[in-house]
Amino acid sequence: MKIKKVLVSQPKPASEKSPYYDIAEKYGVKIDFRPFIKVESLSAKEFRQQKVSILDHTAVIFTSRHAIDHFFNLCTELRVAIPETMKYFCVTEAVALYIQKYVQYRKRKIFFGATGKIEDLVPSIVKHKTEKYLVPMSDVHNDDVKNLLDKNHIQHTEAVMYRTVSNDFTSDEEFDYDMLVFFSPAGVTSLKKNFPDFDQKEIRIGTFGSTTAQAVRDAGLRLDLEAPTVQAPSMTAALDMFIKENNK
Repeated sequence: MKIKKVLVSQPKPASEKSPYYDIAEKYGVKIDFRPFIKVESLSAKEFRQQKVSILDHTAVIFTSRHAIDHFFNLCTELRVAIPETMKYFCVTEAVALYIQKYVQYRKRKIFFGATGKIEDLVPSIVKHKTEKYLVPMSDVHNDDVKNLLDKNHIQHTEAVMYRTVSNDFTSDEEFDYDMLVFFSPAGVTSLKKNFPDFDQKEIRIGTFGSTTAQAVRDAGLRLDLEAPTVQAPSMTAALDMFIKENNK
């Protein structure tokens, strides 16, 4: 069966130059963008239950823009005034620049890594070893940051400030796709929550990342496309090759 309609479980690309649009035009395929999950802040009441005092800390480690949004939103809700002296350590320059949405950007108090990996940020953190670090996190996270900070004897507190929840489909939303593309295990969980009687039949499923691929298998579904690979390092490259092969 040819692929004519694809659902990508991510927000619509900001740029019209996205490779997804090139694929749609090249193969005459309709590609819709619709996140299966959304991120929401914990309430002030929920946060207080963790007994974490934001002002006991002198530096914050941000691993994403989500973390920045929810940290500052929560501070507003808690009526916590962040001191000018607070330092911010970000995984990338793009994340660091995003802080300007909330505070004045000062080079002497904002630090960032080059690769986007937390390991790359550690040397900057170690240079400021006397700081007391706060790490805003999602309710679903691994221990990579904790383990690295512990290994380097960095004083820190992890605090859950936001959560990933299912972005439920409404009854009037069409769900008639030949292919679904997922980027996180939470997206697969949301599919099963929204459509408990989901019968895959001829619908192809593609994933990016090994944990998402495993989530599809664990859900008892058939995985038709797994990225990244050596030949296809991105989801769009993998999708291009897959549609080309299937729509002959």
